[in-house]
Amino acid sequence: MYIFVTIIILLAAILMILIVLVQNSQGGGLASGFSSSNQIMGVRKTTDFLEKATWTLAGTILVLSILTAKYTSNRSTEPQSQIEVQQPAPLNPLTAPDVTPTIPVEQPAPDTPEAE
Repeated sequence: MYIFVTIIILLAAILMILIVLVQNSQGGGLASGFSSSNQIMGVRKTTDFLEKATWTLAGTILVLSILTAKYTSNRSTEPQSQIEVQQPAPLNPLTAPDVTPTIPVEQPAPDTPEAE
């Protein structure tokens, strides 16, 4: 299921890239190619269609991405690969090194005779 949804997201993203490339920010693009008066769809209708298709694909990508994130968060309890994660063996107190903190004690300096 995860791979299927990921492929649908990829296809929607490619379609969205193509639709955005067809559009022109100044109102040209595919809509400017239909300049004759006997057209099936008007310039405005072509621009509306491209805009609605862009928003629909963006919404589709958003919803599918959220579903994919939810699906992967549910799968996170399983191991990520076929190799099981091994826990380290517990330490044996008899063979473990002594790591008890010690406080250094200052020893008094030995008495030295003073030269007079």
